[in-house]
Amino acid sequence: MPSQAGARAADGPAAGGPDTGAPEAGALGGGLPEAGAPEAGAPAPGAAAGGVPAQGAQGASGAARREGERLRFVGAATRRIARGIDLDEIVLGLCRATVPTFADAILVYLRDPLPVGDERPVDPFVLRLRRADRLRLTEDGPGDLGLLPAGAAVAPDVEQSPAAELCEVRSGGHLAEVLRGVRPVSGDSEAARAALHELLGEGSVVPSGERAVLAPLRGRRRVIGAAVFLRRPERAPFEPNDLLVAAQLATHTALGIDKAVLYGREAYIADELQRTMLPENLPQPTGVRLASRYLPAAETARVGGDWYDAIPLPGSRVALVVGDVMGHSMTSAAIMGQLRTTAQTLAGLDLPPQEVLHHLDEQAQRLGENRMATCLYAVYDPVAHRITIANAGHPPPILLHLGGRAEVLRVPSGAPIGVGGVDFEAVELDAPAGATLLLYTDGLVESRLRDVWTGIEQLRERLAATAQLTGPDHPPPLEALCDDVLDVLGPGDRDDDIALLAARFDGITPSDVAYWFLEPEDAAPGRARRLARWGLEDLGDAVELLVSEVVTNAVRYASRPVTLRLLRTEVLRCEVGDDSPQLPRQRRARDTDEGGRGLFLVNRLARRWGATRLSTGKVVWFELPTRL
Repeated sequence: MPSQAGARAADGPAAGGPDTGAPEAGALGGGLPEAGAPEAGAPAPGAAAGGVPAQGAQGASGAARREGERLRFVGAATRRIARGIDLDEIVLGLCRATVPTFADAILVYLRDPLPVGDERPVDPFVLRLRRADRLRLTEDGPGDLGLLPAGAAVAPDVEQSPAAELCEVRSGGHLAEVLRGVRPVSGDSEAARAALHELLGEGSVVPSGERAVLAPLRGRRRVIGAAVFLRRPERAPFEPNDLLVAAQLATHTALGIDKAVLYGREAYIADELQRTMLPENLPQPTGVRLASRYLPAAETARVGGDWYDAIPLPGSRVALVVGDVMGHSMTSAAIMGQLRTTAQTLAGLDLPPQEVLHHLDEQAQRLGENRMATCLYAVYDPVAHRITIANAGHPPPILLHLGGRAEVLRVPSGAPIGVGGVDFEAVELDAPAGATLLLYTDGLVESRLRDVWTGIEQLRERLAATAQLTGPDHPPPLEALCDDVLDVLGPGDRDDDIALLAARFDGITPSDVAYWFLEPEDAAPGRARRLARWGLEDLGDAVELLVSEVVTNAVRYASRPVTLRLLRTEVLRCEVGDDSPQLPRQRRARDTDEGGRGLFLVNRLARRWGATRLSTGKVVWFELPTRL
């Protein structure tokens, strides 16, 4: 029987194969041999636990043997069900353990949607067919199970199920009464047959007599579904004791489904927590290209303390951050989120890298004892082609030069964040155009099979080998480089989560940068308009207007010279700095106001604009496309 809308088709061998751990077909319930004939040495139908015993033929010893077979089957089946972790594995375990050992077909219905924990189920009560498994039909095999409408033709080796995909359980109906009773019922009673017709649909012909069992699936607090076990007419019918077997299977399945749903909710919450802790999209600052990767430690532990970030700074600079909080638990993720937020706030103040780490260390101590983390904070200046790096106990970054040489940067390691009372040191290094800086956490280079320095050397060699493939004049594509870096992980190397941040330095050439100082006087806006032409004939009017408005606002509050800088790349970026810490805010000017419309014009004409507070004042910037 194939699954319908949400139900998966039966795949692989039927239950009772080598992987089930349950008795083989025929050992329970009068299993059906090939072509309807008993195999050599196989018990005759009715001689096993699910059949009808011959009166007085076996006596007490035969009954004891059948009960022993039932117990062995129930033990093997429940172990198989318990092996499942997620919902589909548990339902599949039930199907594989029961077909064909206990039944020739099974249909599993679950509530839609499934309630989670103490969550109140939604009305109406709807059951959806989750999975349907049955023995495969052959040309010379026995007939169908009575699930097909009368007169329907069944092609050989084709599994079909006309059972209803959805069933709304009507209050006061036969199905609702059976589900409320919790105990499995056989199809020989009128109420059970009516409940089966209601569940499977009016087009289905339910097997007559004791060849169908309807077992409610009850979790810890409520009924969450139902399982239907069916046998062919050639097979011995279900016995009263088989209802106890069905009850055991249904109970273990329902409890497993309850746990799987709760685990799925926890995994969803963990995924959402981790996703919101990390940047949804990396920024696109001028002069640098970025790529990142994050891998959890394992599918069962998807949250951790590793993080990365890229924060645009004034002057077209960008801060690159990678950190690692001890552990990979929900607590680690929460601490990571607080430290990442603190780092973003400190970056907005444009503090030096060593000062950022110092304040992060103080914040970690305020969060509690043993809140340890490593962190590497770097600031790249595309105009100066320099990078300033400070390290707090983190693995050193690797710089891949344009010619293919990979270099482990010598950065003072420092103490981890949270130790307290430790000074951090920053170093300033060259960042040549075309080079790639790789920041990573220790999960990429350290495992049970290798120490951290061996892993760093292997990573360096891998980067150099990858760069050789693209030649000395072309750096490797950034996204492909990140994927190739992750391939350095071998079997058994995933002991920790991994954060990876790669930065390709493009830089800004000196010919594309202009810088001036303007005295805070009334003539400054006029001079700024003349300077802003700077060979930009296509943008002349728009640039002059916006520069004039921003400089006018800066001169109004400045007490020291105002700076004007233009950077020309794929966009024109204008930056105006002054010593006033007050950030401008756009407001709606009244018709009688003489001012208050400057930022309105900037907002309408510029592609982007913003303002950043510095320790010495602020910078207001805007960007225009190079062609309007």
